[in-house]
Order: sequence, then C-alpha cells, then structure tokens
Amino acid sequence: MARRRRLVRRLALGVAFAALAVGGCAQLAHEERELTFRVVPGDASWYGGLPDGVREMEIPVVSGDRTQHLHAWWWPAANADAPAVLYFHGSRWNLTGQLYRIRELHDFGFSVLAIDYRGFGKSDAGEPSEDSVYEDARAAWSRFVELVPDARRRVIYGHSLGGAVAVDLAARLDREAAARHAPEPARGLVVESSFTTLADIAKSLTYAWLPMQWILSEKFDSIGKIGDVRMPVLFVHGAADRFVPARFSQALYDAARSRKRLLLVDGATHNNSMRIASDEYRDALYSLFRLAAAARRVLTAPSPASRRGRG
Repeated sequence: MARRRRLVRRLALGVAFAALAVGGCAQLAHEERELTFRVVPGDASWYGGLPDGVREMEIPVVSGDRTQHLHAWWWPAANADAPAVLYFHGSRWNLTGQLYRIRELHDFGFSVLAIDYRGFGKSDAGEPSEDSVYEDARAAWSRFVELVPDARRRVIYGHSLGGAVAVDLAARLDREAAARHAPEPARGLVVESSFTTLADIAKSLTYAWLPMQWILSEKFDSIGKIGDVRMPVLFVHGAADRFVPARFSQALYDAARSRKRLLLVDGATHNNSMRIASDEYRDALYSLFRLAAAARRVLTAPSPASRRGRG
C-alpha cells in the first residue's frame, strides 16, 4: 500500500508540473486518465472462472456516430422476484477482479448485472474517461431495466471510482424522474469506499496545497451531485481504508438529502467491508431499502477458494 501511494504521488506531481511547464493539455489529459483508471489488462491473478449460473452478455453503447459494446455478467438469483443490483466497479481491475463482491451480493439474495467499462476486460477498446464511463453506465441501466422491469426491485451499486459513476447515474435518473413527476427509478443506491471529488482524493494522495481542482479535467464530483439523489442511499466504508479515507463517505453522507445510512466497518480496508461485516451489510441493505424479508436467501459461507478473492 505504501509503495502504491508513493507511486501515485510521484505520477500526480509529474503530470502536474509537466503540464505547467510545457502547457501540453492533450498530453496532460491522457496522463490524467491513465492515472485515474490504471487499467490492468487480462484476468486478475486470483480469478478462477465464472461460477455456475452467470450469463455473459454484450450491451450496446452508442457514442457519437458509432456503436460499441460493453461486456457484462448477469447472475440471476434463484428467486425470480428477488431484488437486483447494477454493479459498477472501480479503477484498475476488470470484472474478473470483482468476483468476491459480486458473489457476496448474490449470496445476500440479489440478482447482479455487472459491467466492464470500455477499455476494461472484454469490453470494446478505448481510453476510459469520465464522460465515457457515464455513457457506459447509462447503457447498462437501459439493459438493467429490461432485465428488471420492476423499479421496486432495482438497486444501483458502485465501489470506489464506481461509486462516483453510481452517484452520477442515480442523480441523473432522479432528476429526470422528478421532472416527469414519476416514481423513483430504483429502490436505492449503495456507495462503497468512494470519495467526494477526484481533486479531493488526488490531494489526499499528494499534497493538500496542490491546486488539483484547476489541473484535473476529470472531476467525478459526487459531492456536488449527491444532493440531487432522492432515492435512499447506503454509504459503506472501511474505517481502516488508507487509500480512500472514510472521511470522504462521511462528507457524502452529510451532503445527502434523501433517507440515508452510513455503515463504517471497523478493521475493514478499501476492498473488504462486505467480507468483514457481511451480516451488518446485508441487514443494512434490506432495512434501509425496505426490501421484503422473504426475498432474502440464507447466507452460506463461500468456499475457501472464493474467500481468496481480493477484488
């Protein structure tokens, strides 16, 4: 972890000072996106293959005058009336690095639709950007609505950078629903291990005095959008997260105006809140979103092989 923090700090400083020195705006934007998304090609080293029941699918996303495709996993629950989660992952790892959390949500009793953004995994190639991942989220939502027509069964979930993607989607959907005087488009939103703005997290990894808000073109301004979210929001954060401090979730919670809950997990770091506090996490989901208890599955302990997953 310390080595990664030092690397991120050096890269951020290098990008900032190079941009100031040569005014290379296009190069700065490219370096910024590389640093933000840090895409690792290929499968995660701990990935052991798809569980039984997972269906792979392609989701079209229209961008300008061309149509590309997202690679997605659809894992329906045994109960056909179960609630369902639209899952957005963070930076670096593709879907193969997310299997533990996806499996845990499925074990909680949810169907799960999870996507890779363009540039990740088996989705069409391209350099991810803030605009492109928001586009991908909207395309995934359209498919999610087809798979789960009942809005009362839909939940939006985002981890880390994916939390900012989830907040943007939820805020957009709620604004559109409010303009039409329509009911809530989803039962709730889950934001795990996420941050307020990209500039804020960049400052926390470098130096607070750096004017990152002026340098960065990618904003991921969740703190500015969370007030537009009308659906209930569950914020989850590991109290021992050294990469994205838990104070960011506290700030998002304070700014949220809808029914909300903040679950801080003692001893958990950036990736393992769902594992450390599985019972509390599951109960928070069902109680805050007022999901029917009959939809729950009995939580059984995953196999030792699945417990080794790190994503």
